Amino acid sequence: MIKIKNVYKSFSNKPVLRGINLHIRKGESVVIVGKSGCGKTVLLKSIIGLIKPDSGEIWIQGENIVGISRKRLYQIRKKMGMLFQGSALFDSLTVEENVALPLREHTRLPWKVIREKVREKLALVGLSGTEQKKPSELSGGMRKRVGLARALIMEPEILLYDEPTTGLDPVTAGMINDLIVELNQKFSVTSVAVTHDMTSTFAIGERVAMLHEGKVVFDGSMKEFRESSLPMIKEFLEYQWE
Repeated sequence: MIKIKNVYKSFSNKPVLRGINLHIRKGESVVIVGKSGCGKTVLLKSIIGLIKPDSGEIWIQGENIVGISRKRLYQIRKKMGMLFQGSALFDSLTVEENVALPLREHTRLPWKVIREKVREKLALVGLSGTEQKKPSELSGGMRKRVGLARALIMEPEILLYDEPTTGLDPVTAGMINDLIVELNQKFSVTSVAVTHDMTSTFAIGERVAMLHEGKVVFDGSMKEFRESSLPMIKEFLEYQWE
């Protein structure tokens, strides 16, 4: 489903990604972990085409998106949904308008049909009845769920999550983790999450890849990750559970 081949990316001559190689199979749930600043979010935004690598290839369903036309990139991006770290909702729009935005931008569906789809997705994330509220009226966890409803509205085959539980209390974070697992199972999507939250990692992932200094230093099962003798992984886990 996703193949990342030898991807490099620098900002102001500072290397962030230093030859990333990672393959993600259809229907798989992969979590990318690592310390802050290791390149997790840059990699995620590269997968969806928001950041263009300096070199390397990113294949989505058999097509390399690096260097393709903007029109074709937009077509491929319709197959993907992304939950941004801060939810990225428009404060001036209602919940209904925020969730409807991708359909209004990329389809010619009548408003009546769009509205019904919005209600359906909000019900999926447990937010029925919030259509006319503004983001400012919602809690952090509710805003995350609105962002998730919007990520789902185009019925994507790939879901990307950027720090899905950051800034949430443990109970709300647990609800978001449970919702991600439920959605992955219900829709058989391929999901990629980046996080430094180990509770979230072990809750939602089938496989984990760890970035360190811009490279993948580990790629394996959750069990192999827990039992790894690599010093950087042991240090990372010990810090997380302190």
